[in-house]
Amino acid sequence: MLLVVLELVGIAVFAASGAVAAVRAGLDVFGVIVLALTTALGGGVLRDLLLGVTPPSALVHWPYLLVPAVTGLVVFRHHPRVARLRRAVLLLDAVGLGLFVTAGTSTALALGTPPYTACLIGMTSGIGGGAVRDVLLREIPLVLRREIYAVAALAGGVVVTSGHVLGLPPGPVALIATALVVAVRVLALWRKWNAPVARGFDA
Repeated sequence: MLLVVLELVGIAVFAASGAVAAVRAGLDVFGVIVLALTTALGGGVLRDLLLGVTPPSALVHWPYLLVPAVTGLVVFRHHPRVARLRRAVLLLDAVGLGLFVTAGTSTALALGTPPYTACLIGMTSGIGGGAVRDVLLREIPLVLRREIYAVAALAGGVVVTSGHVLGLPPGPVALIATALVVAVRVLALWRKWNAPVARGFDA
C-alpha cells in the first residue's frame, strides 16, 4: 500500500511537470495530456520492463492512467495560474523525483534484485519520464545537462537500499530517502550547483 500511495503521488506531480512543459511548448490539449502521461509513467514503465514485469503496472491498473490524465487537464485549464508558480513547480518536480526513486528502488528490492541493481533501477524510475518528455519536446534531457538531477536520484536509491540491507523499517527509510532527494535537488537549484563539463573543446 505504501508503494502504491508513493507512486500515485509521484505520478500526479510528474504529470503536472510534463503538462506545464507541454503548455509552454504550445501543444494542444491532446498533446498536453500525452506529455503528462509520458512524463508521469515513463519511468515506471522503464522500471517494470527492466524488472521483467509485463505488462507494466501503469498499463494494467486504471488509476495509473486516470491520475496523470486528469492532472494534465487541470494544468491545461488553469495554466496561467500554474505558470506563475514556477518555484512551486520546481519543488513539485523534486518531490516527484524523490517519490519515484523511493518507490522504484523499493519495488526492485521486493523482487529480489541485488542492491546495486536496485539503486540503478530506482534512479531510472526517477529520471526516465523526464528524459522521455525532453526528447519529445526536442530538448537535451535534463539529466544530461549540468544540473544536479541524476546524482540526487542515485543518492535516494542508495539510502533505500542501505536501509533494506541493514533491516531498518521501510517506511521511515522511504521518507528519509525522499527527503534527501528533495533536499539535494532544491539545494542544487538554489545554489546553482552543476556537474562538471568538459572545457576547452571545440566541436
